[in-house]
Amino acid sequence: MHPQMKMKLISYVVQSFRVAKIFTENSDRISSIDFSSDGNTLISSSDDDSIVIYDCEKGVHKRTLHSKKYGADLVRFTHAENSAVHSSTKIDDTIRYLSLHDNKYIRYFTGHTKKVVSLSMSPIDDSLISGSLDKSVRLWDLRSPNCQGLIAQSGKPIASFDPEGLIFAVANNSEDIKLYDLRSFDKGPFNTFVPPKEDVAEWMSLKFSPNGKMLLISTNGQAVHILDAYHGKNLATFTSRANSKGIPLEASFSPDSQFVFSGSTDGTIHVWNAETGLKTTILQGGHSSPMHCVQFNPKYMMLVSASTQMAFWLPALPDDEL
Repeated sequence: MHPQMKMKLISYVVQSFRVAKIFTENSDRISSIDFSSDGNTLISSSDDDSIVIYDCEKGVHKRTLHSKKYGADLVRFTHAENSAVHSSTKIDDTIRYLSLHDNKYIRYFTGHTKKVVSLSMSPIDDSLISGSLDKSVRLWDLRSPNCQGLIAQSGKPIASFDPEGLIFAVANNSEDIKLYDLRSFDKGPFNTFVPPKEDVAEWMSLKFSPNGKMLLISTNGQAVHILDAYHGKNLATFTSRANSKGIPLEASFSPDSQFVFSGSTDGTIHVWNAETGLKTTILQGGHSSPMHCVQFNPKYMMLVSASTQMAFWLPALPDDEL
């Protein structure tokens, strides 16, 4: 359905992206999306209590699984392509480890006492990190139901592994960011940043750039912030996306760390150059409702965006230009 990413992503290629396919499997907001590491598969969770799996290579809907009892949010692939973890939206705040092959739960991770607001899978092993409104960060290993470590916070924590899986960052209460070494996290953070806070928006997600050099903070306002991952210096703040509803809108990097993509409440995708801080383009034509999730495929020249519908975007350029 789409070309392999053989060449560098450059501005005119990004500007050419158009919606190639729209999927209408969901009846409510798509709350989270995640690509498999090989880029072949996309998984999503929705407020309609379903988990939908797409084949990115063929550009087709693969399967829909239902989680009517527990609900589903923050769905993440594990390293095995046929399993995923997700947080719950009903009954309790357990993290669930699901076999996608037969729609059966492999394991439950219990301990959080309030809503889980952040889930990050290690890029290198079976470690998992979660942040919850119970003001704690917990570390897990997929092979054991027992919590492997707990770090108390003073407010809502959002946590993320770096691309090498050696350190993780915790943004606490929209105020500061602490960096921990995974092997000695119990000794406390080895670095703490307090970025300048120019707006009142709440931080909703935290991601490292694929090259590990930057941190991306998405908010429930208009702002998207890029920080230097080593020193916490604010490199850029983008405020041009529409967010009239005060909702979390996910921003994300391109695989080469060069561009940042974000949806908006007016259904457009804003694209900025992470190095220069300049707007690259605004992509139109995807959605009429708020675009909650936008991510670039890690291996293919393909962008996806999600509102209540899922849209696959491809560059509208001749193949010989790609």
